[in-house]
Amino acid sequence: MGDGNNHIQGVPWDLSGEYESADCSAINKDLVLASELMDQMAEQNSVLLPLLEQADELVVEAAGDGIAAAREIHRIAEEIRLLLDNPETYADCCMSVDSQDEAAQILSGRLQSYQKRFTELSQPLAQFLDLASLEVIEAYLDHELTSATRFVVEHARKRRDFSLSLAEETLISGLAQDGIHAWGRLYDQLAGSLTCDVLIGNESESMGLAQASGLLQKTDDRTRESAWRSINTSWEEHIESCAAAINAIAGWRLELGRRRSNKSSMHFLDSAVHMNRISRSTLNTVLEVAEESIPLARRAALLQAKAYGKDQYGPWDQRSPAPTVSGEDRPIPYTEALELIANAYRSVDPTMGEFVEMMAERQWIEGTVGPRKRPGAYCTGFSKSRTPRVYMTYTGGASDVITLAHELGHAFHSWTMRDLPDSQRSYGMSLAETASTFGETIVRDALLERAGTPTEELAIAWEETGALISFILNIPTRFEFEKNFYEARQQRPVRPDELKALMSRAWEKWYGESLSEPDPLFWANKLHFYISGLSFYNFPYLFGYLFSLGVYAKRLTFGDEFFPRYEGLLRDTGRLTAEDLAAKHLDADLSRPDFWRDSVAMLKPRVDQFDKLVSELPV
Repeated sequence: MGDGNNHIQGVPWDLSGEYESADCSAINKDLVLASELMDQMAEQNSVLLPLLEQADELVVEAAGDGIAAAREIHRIAEEIRLLLDNPETYADCCMSVDSQDEAAQILSGRLQSYQKRFTELSQPLAQFLDLASLEVIEAYLDHELTSATRFVVEHARKRRDFSLSLAEETLISGLAQDGIHAWGRLYDQLAGSLTCDVLIGNESESMGLAQASGLLQKTDDRTRESAWRSINTSWEEHIESCAAAINAIAGWRLELGRRRSNKSSMHFLDSAVHMNRISRSTLNTVLEVAEESIPLARRAALLQAKAYGKDQYGPWDQRSPAPTVSGEDRPIPYTEALELIANAYRSVDPTMGEFVEMMAERQWIEGTVGPRKRPGAYCTGFSKSRTPRVYMTYTGGASDVITLAHELGHAFHSWTMRDLPDSQRSYGMSLAETASTFGETIVRDALLERAGTPTEELAIAWEETGALISFILNIPTRFEFEKNFYEARQQRPVRPDELKALMSRAWEKWYGESLSEPDPLFWANKLHFYISGLSFYNFPYLFGYLFSLGVYAKRLTFGDEFFPRYEGLLRDTGRLTAEDLAAKHLDADLSRPDFWRDSVAMLKPRVDQFDKLVSELPV
């Protein structure tokens, strides 16, 4: 751990258990085997393809060979997915730490052709499962090879009206790599290569965006504002490129939606809610409750501004720490942060604390500071070993501790499901935020209990209040912008100045009088708008935050039964919709506002206590 307890930044992660390098022989071996399996998949497709034209008319008796071929395709595809996902995850991990890692870039490029072929070979089975009669589907699922896929198959069939012909689906997937996904990759490369000049004290320092973002966690208000303005200045120079990318990504999706609207009209939100395994009515309910909660969240934002001696909350205050009495930063060493998180997790169940310790001991967490690191934090995992990895830039801020707790929550969720069939280990993003936000909450509460002084108590309450502001105001701001942008993009590409105006209006709607100024370039500097594989990567955070608070409240209700129930809930996230999951494990109806309002009600006493702590700060 470097300098021991005095070492502030995190340590590098260990990827050697998967591969030695991005150009090692083990990766080549995996890709050779993947090619051979794809040849076998193509042979089985020759049996399935002739059946697709009359798939909806097939009866079980006439579809025996097709059903057998479909099962075999599924088996082969599961194996191929492991062989391709593993090196892809490895390449992504390498490029996150060093955006200019040439070997990883070459590997990522090599994998595109494999992924393209695999996607094309997967289309016949997808078509068969979407279009075949219910009787044939039941016969397909009635087998040890496929029985575990029931939920995935049935959920996918809900969108069968939006399916195109096999030739069209194959063409779309083939063009996507150098189409929509190319724009996403371009943005990633841009984000990893940009630098900015930040005024720290009286000196200007040049640094990468990830390092500059770390300064947004400093207690010095001037440093945070300087970092925020410098980051935006850097993005401003590439505003046309960002506008081209975001318009191309949205335009691709909208055009694809129009093409799919043959039997019924496809809304640009349909894919996002389906992927999240929630209904539009549930989403609308969550957003309505968030809007009801605006006064509470604005009050929290104004209290944070007051603590800094300001009248309004600045956009550079999103990750600000609690102001210290001395006015100096008090960084939390990396090893101390891990110990804090492990103890907090252990308060729920010993196995959760042991999990955090295991992640640290095996060095499955990346926390270093580097000039070519990509900004942000995430949890990923290797398919073959079923082991998670956590990525972030740890600089010692209190919000870094919470971010680490958040990502370790994701990792624990994955670890809990590691023995399940692959088809049951993938879950919607709205449920993906359950364990992560739950992890944040238990860390805050555990830290609050052990706070020895009002200053320490304020620091912890500050993080909690910051989460409320982020989830109730910032996340809906992102959703508001993206929804309004898609509506405008339906007519024509949206110019950079128009994108700025849309972004500013979204900030003003949700933050209102609590905000000193909007962040018009947030659409350019937020990675989430450029993830080519999914849209509306925002509302799942709001859903997960409020849902996890509802789960957290059940600790008292369920007592000793809570952890087994919690584990059961996490394990079911890959085989139930969010609504069915809540009904089964929480006795809750997510389409009604009661559950969500109860979650928000938990927050008011916490804001009241925060108000008291801020009022007691020395003037």
